[in-house]
Amino acid sequence: MKKTTAAITAVGGYVPDFVLSNKVLETMVDTNDEWITTRTGIKERRILKEENAGTSFMAIKAAEDLLQKRGIDASEIDFVLVATATPDLPVASTAAYVASEIGAVNAFAYDLQAACSSFLYGMSTAASYIESGRYKKVLVIGADKMSSIIDYTDRTTCIIFGDGAGAALFEPNEEGLGLQDEYLRSDGIGRQFLKIDAGGSILPASEETVKNKQHYVYQDGKSVFKFAVSNMADVSALIMERNNLTHEDVQWLVPHQANKRIIDATANRMGVDPSKVMINIDRYGNTTSATLPLLLYDYEKQLKKGDNLIFAAFGGGFTWGSIYLKWAYNS
Repeated sequence: MKKTTAAITAVGGYVPDFVLSNKVLETMVDTNDEWITTRTGIKERRILKEENAGTSFMAIKAAEDLLQKRGIDASEIDFVLVATATPDLPVASTAAYVASEIGAVNAFAYDLQAACSSFLYGMSTAASYIESGRYKKVLVIGADKMSSIIDYTDRTTCIIFGDGAGAALFEPNEEGLGLQDEYLRSDGIGRQFLKIDAGGSILPASEETVKNKQHYVYQDGKSVFKFAVSNMADVSALIMERNNLTHEDVQWLVPHQANKRIIDATANRMGVDPSKVMINIDRYGNTTSATLPLLLYDYEKQLKKGDNLIFAAFGGGFTWGSIYLKWAYNS
């Protein structure tokens, strides 16, 4: 009896039309294009400007793009997972709303929050459901409207983040393709270095918390960078070693797009040539939960059946990990 694995069979994506370039940021905060580009690799990011539109708006667009490309009806989907750090509303599930809006009437749905590792963790969740035999079609969407939690007078964070959404459909595979191995980690020490202070159960929203700008992202950039560089590189090298992969065996590194220097360090540790590294940070910035699926969306036409992909991510919490996946189709 052949082992059932979970393979990606379609991808979709969406980024807003509005482009916030480094040149525009120069007019908003004390920074400049050269400084941003040198330290992060970011040239521009997309910002969702539509009125009354939240994370679900982009998640729905990415899902509809995927469904159209795959040529299936949303009613065939069994489960919808939305990986996000910026849900539309507290309590009410963004995933449940997205599932209803796209017509996934036979699916159950929930949100997953692991900061920038959310989509990576979502891949693991999808694979578990598929491998169990309980479900056949699992839709994982990574989406974040980071502009909703960024202080655009804080130059340490506003230069980094952008908005966007990407989606991937997971289905059973018996050819040995799909998700092969994973190594996922977390460490609560990270809570002090990357967070939003107010709006949770410890410090509920008040006039004072709003006045003090405590509902925006705070990041200790140096500490996060240090942890991210070592941990993303470590898990990526480990997943290769554990599966007897050399740099020649890896067709693509799919790294979280937080900082070009972190991406380069991970690729160097793996011995992977820069031409095999998926990059779109220059155009989108850090879209948090959306970075990994948006890379697949941008590079889909270059992917070939049987390609070895190494995914790597690092996020607040701290959360991080790596996944080894064999690509299942030719575009």
